[in-house]
Amino acid sequence: MSNKKDSISVELNKAVQEAEKHNSWFSNSNILNALSYWKNKLNKNVLDAWINQYNFINQNSKVAIIMAGNFPMAGFHDLISVIISGNKAIIKPSSDDKILIEFFVSYLHKEFPETNKLVKIVYDKLTDFDKVIATGSNNTFKYFEYYFREKKSLLRKNRTSLAVLSGNETNDELRLLSDDVFMYFGLGCRNISKIFIPTNYDLTKLNSSFNNYKHIINHHKYSNNYNYQKTIKLMNNEEFIDGGHFILSESENYAPPISIIYYEYYTDIQEVNKKIMSKNNDIQCVVSNLKIKNSISFGDAQKPKLNQYADKIDTLKFLLTSS
Repeated sequence: MSNKKDSISVELNKAVQEAEKHNSWFSNSNILNALSYWKNKLNKNVLDAWINQYNFINQNSKVAIIMAGNFPMAGFHDLISVIISGNKAIIKPSSDDKILIEFFVSYLHKEFPETNKLVKIVYDKLTDFDKVIATGSNNTFKYFEYYFREKKSLLRKNRTSLAVLSGNETNDELRLLSDDVFMYFGLGCRNISKIFIPTNYDLTKLNSSFNNYKHIINHHKYSNNYNYQKTIKLMNNEEFIDGGHFILSESENYAPPISIIYYEYYTDIQEVNKKIMSKNNDIQCVVSNLKIKNSISFGDAQKPKLNQYADKIDTLKFLLTSS
């Protein structure tokens, strides 16, 4: 048994190394973060608590999954959802994240031969499917809408995530906020990219806690983005706060470029709530210790529960509904 486990570990380590070489945004630490997340989720108690909320009926749909690749294993939740719903998965991996997805599909096929008929990967045009789950940008969303207009579809587009600070956060909470902001280099829709702060908030508190991730400036792609954005702001004579590995920029906008974090002052928390509600279709999650509707705790942005679905669309409900 130990030899079998050792063999799987060797193969997984090889896949991790290949994935890192294939896509330099997939740093070793970020891949291990993703693997650790799924290690904690793929146990019987967690899975039972998730699926017990649903009524399962006989399913036999062929579900095409067009996966995102902005961070390691971004499409894995969709694959697990299709398998656990009893449907068949036809996966089109992102070219950015094909190594890890190929590894786990291969593992399923070897360890559970019955999955050879339930899960397959395709790289050419998708054909012969009943439903589709597609994740992409706002531009590809329009393409998906047209292309899959005659199919039962679950389509996702760009979203961003926010934090709302009270000013009374502990050092531990701000350290956890740095995970929410910088894990996966800020490339995920659950990464915090804008922070609402009370008037007169001491922004040096953020500088101090965010230093937990100062090492990311050594990553060449991230560093290139940071230097580019800094140069643009200097050339345009824009005011900003240089954190050394990130840029704080005051703005009422959302979804900044990589390495920039928008911040906005507030005096009335109810006004913040109104702004968040008005942007509900563009926001993935909100972290806060204040009374913000559906907010989550600091440090939980990259650790969603299995029923905290992307774009707030219930994937299992979609899969368990008849075609």
